[in-house]
Order: sequence, then structure tokens, then C-alpha cells
Amino acid sequence: MEIRCALPQDIRELLHFLKMKSKYAVLLVFVISLVIIEKENNFISRVSDKLKQSPQALAEANSTEVSPALAKNGSLASLQELDAAFSQMRSHLYNITLQLAGDPGDPGPRRHVLLMATTRTGSSFVGEFFNQQGSIFYLFEPLWHVEKTVNFLPGGASAVGSALVYRDVLKQLFLCDLYILENFISPVPEGHLTAFLFRRGSSHSLCEEPVCTPSTKKVFEKYYCKNRRCGPLNITLAAEACRRKQHVALKTVRIRQLEFLQPLVEDPRLDLRIIQLVRDPRAVLASRMVAFSGKYETWKKWASEGEAPLHEEEVQRLRGNCESIRVSAELGLRRPGWLRGRYMLVRYEDVARAPLQKAWEMFRFAGLPLTRQVEEWIGKNTQAPPDGNGVYSTCKNSSEQFDKWRFGMPFKLAQVVQDACGPAMQLFGYKLASSPEALANRSFSLLEEAQPAWVT
Repeated sequence: MEIRCALPQDIRELLHFLKMKSKYAVLLVFVISLVIIEKENNFISRVSDKLKQSPQALAEANSTEVSPALAKNGSLASLQELDAAFSQMRSHLYNITLQLAGDPGDPGPRRHVLLMATTRTGSSFVGEFFNQQGSIFYLFEPLWHVEKTVNFLPGGASAVGSALVYRDVLKQLFLCDLYILENFISPVPEGHLTAFLFRRGSSHSLCEEPVCTPSTKKVFEKYYCKNRRCGPLNITLAAEACRRKQHVALKTVRIRQLEFLQPLVEDPRLDLRIIQLVRDPRAVLASRMVAFSGKYETWKKWASEGEAPLHEEEVQRLRGNCESIRVSAELGLRRPGWLRGRYMLVRYEDVARAPLQKAWEMFRFAGLPLTRQVEEWIGKNTQAPPDGNGVYSTCKNSSEQFDKWRFGMPFKLAQVVQDACGPAMQLFGYKLASSPEALANRSFSLLEEAQPAWVT
């Protein structure tokens, strides 16, 4: 009798033990999955390096004849298809590890993502990656209102003063206190209603129910939703939508000093990840001369006609912009304790060449799942028809557009940029063009390979 009574008790204890250890089993699966991902990354790198070799190099390495089909078509298409397939597989595997690592009833920690860039670096395009993710509350350039409203005296204090204001506004926005913007929106919102929130239509969260209220007749809306008619923005409803979303992402071109963001990174209420997006400064200048034509008249006349002199203050302004970007990037890459694991440097050119792969890397860095909606958006908006490449469009044939500037920029203009931005270009891996032929030669790459250490 004693044996029969003891047996069920042992079984119950065993079951209790297994139940207590189940969470460690889930953790073990998560770790194993991450190891698989890393091994897969190494495999992809080896395959990519192999495919990037010319057919002649492959023939010499293998001592075999080159296949006529390979010589005719090259390896680029195969490489792109392979990268896309592996990127999709990696994103699915990563999403599975996120699910296994946590309690199914717990959506996980709330992430806060800041996309930090300058104008004409492709930030609108990259920002859409986060805008397309349904669990993210995304805002497009909310600091535009701050810049338009707050005026500082000229001089050194202006940059510092504006950076502090920008930082404090960002903190409140990450905490879903959208009422902070009412201090800067003009005209001042009445009853927390405004039709003047900059580029409201660039945020899905502000154009979906219940934030999208019925439209009101005879109300002029300067910034409106693109795909549906909504009434003036109710900031209270927008703040509630922000709190309901699992994560928050903001895109801004008005923060350049990374060091000012330390209080946000150290704020226990935030789990901030900073992605700094950079682009070849020669491409940035070429794009700005088209998008902001009136501000670059002197540059255009000097480049095309040589009539108007290029003022030294304009060159100094360009040099100052490049230096502020470089200083912030160097700070992030030094990996100070407060920024470790919180900073990632991304080149626009790398995103344009492999958008799905870079999206996966950015989402992985931020600790977010890459959803099918994001993948589909990237597929649709990186293979645009020729008429879909407008100045402000986020729909482009990205692999063909990122270095198009090279074939229209006068070499003497490129030289000015190279002289002013040399240190930044060297840090980010942009090669200098030594002649007009090198600048316009498509077979001559102006891009070094990206460094893995850029993720810190």
C-alpha cells in the first residue's frame, strides 16, 4: 500500500518540476535560434562574396570554363534573389524566436525607436518601414513645428538651445504626451483639435480609426490623410492611440547632436534605440539642389556657369553639417556605456541596394518583429515604374536610383564636397572621385563595404 500511494506523489512532483523548468526550455530554444541566425549570416556572407566575384575570377578559382549563361547574365540577379530569399527566411526565424522567448500573453517590452538623419538622406523612405508595422505608433517629423516656432539668437547658443528643446519634446512624444505639440502648432489648437499637424498623412496611426474622425465641411485642412477623409486631428484621440500601440517610432532630421540624447537613453521609462541614417554628402547636395532649388541658386550658377562666386560661408555651412554628423557617429561607434546596444549606423546606399535585408537588421536591432506588411511594402516600393521617382516620393527603384546623382553632378562640385566633407566620407566608407571619368563611371564603385561594428 505504501508503494502504491508513493507513486502518484512522485509523478506529481515530477510534473511540477517539469512545469517549473519549462521557461528555461523556452529560453534554450531562443538561444539555439539565435545561434542558427548567426550561422546563417556567416553562410550568406560566404555565398555573397562568392557570387560577387566576376565570372572570370570564378573560372580562375575553380579552374573550369565559365558557363555561357553566367557570362551573359552575370551573377548580380542571382545574388539579389538569394539575398531576398535569405532575408525573408531570417525575418521569419527571428519572429519565431521573439515569440518563443516570451510569454504568449505578454506582448513584450515597449520599444522606442528614433530614426535620426538629415534632409535628403532617404529618411522618409526608411521611416516607412516602421510606419508599415501595425503595432508601431509612428510620427513623421514632429519637430518641424518646434523649428518653425522657437527662434534663438544667432551664434553658438542657438544650436545648443534648440537641441535641448528638441530633446525634451522628443521625450514627451515617446511617452505619448502629444499635447506638448500644442505649444508649437500655429494656429494654436482649440479643444485639442487641429488641422495643421505637419504631414499627418505620413503616419498611419493618425489616419486610422478611431483617430480618423468624420470630416467636417468648410474646415480647411493644410495637412490631411492621403487615402481617406478625416476630420481635424483630435490630439486626445491621437495620444490614446499612441498608448494603445505596443511601440513608438519617430523620424526627425532636426537632431544632429547625439550626446544631447543621453538623458532619453537613461530614462527608465524609455527603451530607446537610435538609428542614425547617413548618405554620401555629394548625393545629399545634389538632391537638395533639386528639392530646395531656391536655397541653392549660388551653387547651381557656380556649377553650371561659373558666373557667381561660391561664397566661403556656404562651403563652411556644408563643412559644419558634415562635421556634426561625423562627430555624432564617432560618439556612437565609440560605444560609451550609456549608448551600448542603443545605437546603429546605417548608410542609405546599403538600404537601397538590399532594402529587405537592411530592414531585417534594423528591426532586429530594435527588438521588433518584421511583419509581412513591411515586407510587402518594401517589395512594392523598391521596384517603382519610371514615373514613380518624384523628388518627395518614397516609391523608387532603389537599386537604380541611389547613385544616379553621379551622372549629373559637375566634377568641380563633387571636389568641393570632398574637400569639405572628407573626414565624414572616410568614416562612412565613401570613396573620393579623382577625375570626371571616375565620377561618371558606373563600374567604379564609390562605396566601401559596410562595417559590422556599426551596430553598437
